[in-house]
Amino acid sequence: MPKSRRQKLVSLTKVAKKTREQKGAQIAEIQDNCEKWKYCWLFAVGNMRNAHLKTVRRLWKDSARMYFGRGAVMAKALGTTPEAEHRPGLSTLANQIKGQVGLFFTNSEPDEVIEWFKDFHQADFARAGNRATRTVVLPAGPILQHHSTPSEPFPHNEEPQLRKLGLATTMKRGVPTLEVPHRLCEKGKKLTAEQSQLLKLIGERMVEFKVGLMARWESASGEVMQIDDPAFSLEEGPVDEEGPDDAGPEDEGAMSE
Repeated sequence: MPKSRRQKLVSLTKVAKKTREQKGAQIAEIQDNCEKWKYCWLFAVGNMRNAHLKTVRRLWKDSARMYFGRGAVMAKALGTTPEAEHRPGLSTLANQIKGQVGLFFTNSEPDEVIEWFKDFHQADFARAGNRATRTVVLPAGPILQHHSTPSEPFPHNEEPQLRKLGLATTMKRGVPTLEVPHRLCEKGKKLTAEQSQLLKLIGERMVEFKVGLMARWESASGEVMQIDDPAFSLEEGPVDEEGPDDAGPEDEGAMSE
């Protein structure tokens, strides 16, 4: 029987592509900010989390603008050759745009920016592919979650999920319990999806979101200064790390307000 022309497979994950006009508007916006601000910083992100990036935007909203989107759009806006660069020196910055990086425009002096980003880091839960920063062993007895103080045992209805994630639990007085200690993860080894989910359930944070400053362009001189500071070295990200758009299209290429 022939297929009806009305029968179509529609992908629910389909995302509309950026139009030429939208990309042109983003390029114009970046170039406008190159004219407006004294400094343009190139930064990278370790353990990307959109919630923490939004916090940075919010804290700097009165004195800076941040762009974290498509690298090709950022590079084109700055110009990748001396002939095409929007302003002198920007091609040097554009040719360093690789991976999860963004642009940070501000009039704040370099010392202030460097010290602020050195101090800003947010603990978060590891994802599959991250390396464990410490060994975690769950002791025999009730399995505790550390999201609150004091720690509380898991409710009885979560016991099937704990078993599914690899814990040999039994129920004692309605509480998921381990008969013997369980080594959840070992320091230095990559985490599996099950291990990362268990760490999140019990409330163990193993990674830090932080911003690594890479280079700074100064509008007055066109000079680009490379930032070589161990404080801005970033950890290896998880193998399934989501890109800058993992919190939805509203964040893609968004300038802070």
